[in-house]
Amino acid sequence: MRVIDHLPLRALLVLTSLLLPLGLILTPPFTPRANAAPDAAPVRVMPLGDSITGSPGCWRALLWNRLLDAGHTDIDFVGTLPGQGCGVAYDGDNEGHGGELVTRLADQGLLPGRLAATRPDIVVMHFGTNDVWSSVSPDRILAAYTELVSQMRAANPDIRLLVAQIIPMNPAGCTGCAQRVVDFNARIPGWAAATSTTRSPVTVVDQWTGFDTATDTYDGVHPGDAGNEKIAARWYPALADVLDQGVPGDPGDPGDPGDGVTCTASFRAGSAWQGGYQAEVTVRNTSAVALTGWTVTVAPADGARLTQVWGGTLDTAAGGTATVTDAGWNGTLAPGASTSFGFIASTPATSGAPAATVDCTATAAF
Repeated sequence: MRVIDHLPLRALLVLTSLLLPLGLILTPPFTPRANAAPDAAPVRVMPLGDSITGSPGCWRALLWNRLLDAGHTDIDFVGTLPGQGCGVAYDGDNEGHGGELVTRLADQGLLPGRLAATRPDIVVMHFGTNDVWSSVSPDRILAAYTELVSQMRAANPDIRLLVAQIIPMNPAGCTGCAQRVVDFNARIPGWAAATSTTRSPVTVVDQWTGFDTATDTYDGVHPGDAGNEKIAARWYPALADVLDQGVPGDPGDPGDPGDGVTCTASFRAGSAWQGGYQAEVTVRNTSAVALTGWTVTVAPADGARLTQVWGGTLDTAAGGTATVTDAGWNGTLAPGASTSFGFIASTPATSGAPAATVDCTATAAF
């Protein structure tokens, strides 16, 4: 049973900001639920980043509980930092250090010690906001990313990485920050495709699209309640997919040699209105070889019809089932890499919540 604190989340954050300068410790008023059965080895997930991840990073609480509610009870969030409380019971361990630059973490060699102490199987990384704010170039930030991945693989050759295209930033006094985030995020998919391997895949998670600094942050940088909900919702399908895939290299896992050329597709609903909705489909290469193209069938529920697609080419069949092929620029995916396309669907007045069945087929050059 979840234990709900009587303080609203915003009030709890304000209380935290008042107590910490006085050297007091805010003790979470709950005990996290058990991760797994005593004889099971939980999958160790490290949330890695800066204050957006760790101070207090309440999207982690939302993500934790969503995973458990979906049946992913064999997980353990790990990190050298404890949770700061978010009003619900969750595993608060994390590696989100306020004010930290990813370039500084790499240059000073701080990550290997943290990895040795926590031994993660999966890293969920939203990192680089402070670097972008400090006008560090995308080339240098991505070089630091590469160094961190090398350190992760040295600690665990089978480690899996989910890396965010970071949320928008528009703080007072930094007129160039918003565009610098756009420029940096544009480079992440190419870096991920070049860095991903069959044994240690890198998956890009778009945390930027649909995030509004005016409504989803309280200072132009750090997420508020609405922002935390959006961040957790974006991490969830990607992390659940990795958990479902199992440890890369295990016999019978999707993507092992001999499984053929395969990909998966996952549906995520966005905003909805009377007569329509917006959604996103994530395509992931689960093969041991690079894909050179993919095709996704989308069967929307309740009589909905796709009317517009971006990031893909739309071909609608009878009965409302649509076929979406890659747009060319996003058709090549390294093993373990992912991409996404978005669409708008029209719906009849009697339709329920947005839903669709999606399936993926892939091609590759041998």
